[in-house]
Amino acid sequence: MKYFILEVGVEEMPARFLASLNQELHQRFSTALMEARLDFGQVHALSTPRRLVVEITDVAATQTSEETEILGPPARIALDDQGQPTKAGLGFAKSQDINFDQVYTKKTDKGEYLAVKKMMGGRGAAEILAQICAEIVSTLTFPKKMHWSQKDCFFGRPVRWLLALLDNEIVSFSFAGLHSSNKTYGHRVMGPGPFTVPEAGNYVEIITNQGQVILDAARRKDIIRQEGNALAQEVGGQVAWSEELLDQVANLVESPCAIRGEFAEKFLELPMEVLLTSMEVHQKSFGIHGPDGALLPYFLTAANIYSKAPDMVQKGWERVLRARLEDARFFWEADKQKTFDHWLDKLDQVTFIGPLGSMGDKTRRLEKLAVLIAQQVAPELAADAAKAGRLSKADLVSEMVYEFDTLQGQMGGIYARLQGETEGVAQALYEQYLPTGQDSKLPASVLGAILSIADKLDNLVGCFGQGMMPTGTADPYALRRNALGICHILLDRGWSLDLQKLLQAAQKQYVGVSWKIAEDEALEKLMDFFGQRLKALWSTQNIATLVLDAAMAPGFNDIFDTWQRVSALAEFARADDFAAAALTFKRAANIIRKQADQSLTGKVDPALFEHTAEQEFWNTLVQVQKIWPDLTAQGNYPQMLAQLWVLRPVVDNFFDDVMVMCDDARVRDNRLNMLFGLTTTLSQLADFSRLQV
Repeated sequence: MKYFILEVGVEEMPARFLASLNQELHQRFSTALMEARLDFGQVHALSTPRRLVVEITDVAATQTSEETEILGPPARIALDDQGQPTKAGLGFAKSQDINFDQVYTKKTDKGEYLAVKKMMGGRGAAEILAQICAEIVSTLTFPKKMHWSQKDCFFGRPVRWLLALLDNEIVSFSFAGLHSSNKTYGHRVMGPGPFTVPEAGNYVEIITNQGQVILDAARRKDIIRQEGNALAQEVGGQVAWSEELLDQVANLVESPCAIRGEFAEKFLELPMEVLLTSMEVHQKSFGIHGPDGALLPYFLTAANIYSKAPDMVQKGWERVLRARLEDARFFWEADKQKTFDHWLDKLDQVTFIGPLGSMGDKTRRLEKLAVLIAQQVAPELAADAAKAGRLSKADLVSEMVYEFDTLQGQMGGIYARLQGETEGVAQALYEQYLPTGQDSKLPASVLGAILSIADKLDNLVGCFGQGMMPTGTADPYALRRNALGICHILLDRGWSLDLQKLLQAAQKQYVGVSWKIAEDEALEKLMDFFGQRLKALWSTQNIATLVLDAAMAPGFNDIFDTWQRVSALAEFARADDFAAAALTFKRAANIIRKQADQSLTGKVDPALFEHTAEQEFWNTLVQVQKIWPDLTAQGNYPQMLAQLWVLRPVVDNFFDDVMVMCDDARVRDNRLNMLFGLTTTLSQLADFSRLQV
């Protein structure tokens, strides 16, 4: 077995590119090797800012061989009357690089054809890997590509060298005007190289020891974390680790060295959010907090070099951060002199979205919409909800948010506390944009949840009304995230709110806006949009699509209630005899659906019963219908589903003993009305006709 290594050397690649490139390289090399029938052990993809590396263990020397039968032209045109090959027959043999005496005829359903058996495969690993490397390297996916020499050559960053070795053999391929070799380059400063790699198995040792490069991003993270924790402990603190930032920093360096810097204590007067944003967003550094959770006047960063003059490196980082903090302190002092009234006046000159008016208009809509929501979930908070809605976007015109835009909302909450607003209002402003993504936390306060829902409803209604719906490839206004955010909050809070009425209320808040899509049509599109989001959300929880379709068929206006119904039906579907039970009720639903042109009322005359099975079915259905309204009002879906086990035996007997579509019209209609009563009752629970079991 052989060992293969590929290294694509590049100019510094953006950190955000690397994780997806590792995944793509692993998947594509694995797939390509299997398709080529070249046996291998494991594929590992590693990367640093200056290199993409693929390591493949236990590579077979040659691909697997197999005998394949190849059909040629029909015998009637490939052979003459004497059975001798015609020009077509000779051409087939020549195309297969064989003598004609190796060709035979084969009978098929379409007649006789020339055929030949050939051993396919047996190509050498180096030849196959060269082809795979050339194909994959030239077609890698990047968020953005650039070209630097050849107009037809695109890559994430300029490629500077190619190394490809199978044991001690160079795997020969070309890309970007470069040809693969056994030469590599190390850390730009501490081990520049070039270094000759005699065998693929020597690569990791050479690049690590001579090149001073740590290939594994996980190992780079561990070094930063260990060194950082030790440096923080020296000053009695702990690092405020952000895993997302740590991933990014680990992909900015090839040989990380943690450095602790210091800043003036006067900057601790700034809110923690401002300090951390200055460090994390702008300097890719981490804060250090003390035992009480407050930040200490230190920060942690990771350099890409073990410097001979670490004090100079530290002072350079401190100088840059100090400039950022001086700016932040200036903005902080300037903003403290302003009032919300001042910012609200300025909002009228800030555009929300072109046709949808100003940010001032938006806050006036949110003021009313937040009250409407509060009146349904927490009436005592209606006044604070109105205040929070009106102040929600004021910080967008503050000096701090203008410079540090990621602090929008958070600074509004901080300024609200400074200006004497209630804690509820301040917290709502702080949480209004939550959740911000799939793994984001939700608003912790009731007012924060109310304001977040109102804001997202306003965004959705406005954009859909202007025809600004997401496409398969673009969602510039993050409308999918807005819809999912509303769903997550309602589910988390357990609030039973009517989604359609919320959307209609949000539409009514827009005054003087010319819609490109009529309100009714936009509402229909919005409801479908939410339905798709809910199905996508719940399908990730191992709930079958058929169950979702059936449970959501009665409607999903009340998202929390719909989830109770979905989860109850999903549990019901796990029963051993679910398929048989579902088939019983699906049969009833299908019969009624076929009678769509017939007027059915559900009224049943027991005097028309001809079989005991009819009477038993009717008696059981009446008993279930008596308790059904209370169960529905309680949202007790498990108990409602339990009634199906009561109904199923009598419905099965009914279908076994009774001919529903009999000749007597009165009897037939009576039986159909019984089934209509059954399906109408069950339709509040699910559409069993959608359960294609």
